[in-house]
Amino acid sequence: MNQEFFSVLVQVAAALGLAGMILLLSILMGKRSSVRKPADIPYECGMIPMGEGAPMFSVKFYMVAMLFVIFDLEVVFLYPWAVNFRDYIMMNPESFTAMCIFIGILLVAYLYALGKGALNWHHDPR
Repeated sequence: MNQEFFSVLVQVAAALGLAGMILLLSILMGKRSSVRKPADIPYECGMIPMGEGAPMFSVKFYMVAMLFVIFDLEVVFLYPWAVNFRDYIMMNPESFTAMCIFIGILLVAYLYALGKGALNWHHDPR
């Protein structure tokens, strides 16, 4: 048997043996309860939940949050470019073209979100 294969086999056997031993000790030494908890309630820090769960939020909040993340990343990319705007134009006009394309794509995304009503807060009774 190859020495490298044998060392991997020993490592796998040791890992499986340790996992099996831990499971066996858990079964043998574990605390058993005769009282079964209802399976349909969520676990809340070991306490029985009181009242209803968290209030439901409108999907609009999540839409605005996603749009915020998208346009926040836009600022992360645009800020260093805007700080060095004059140097980029003089040294590399291709970077100006690339940034104009980037801004154009984000403008299309903004107009699409606006057209779909992602920023419209009026109640839609659909």
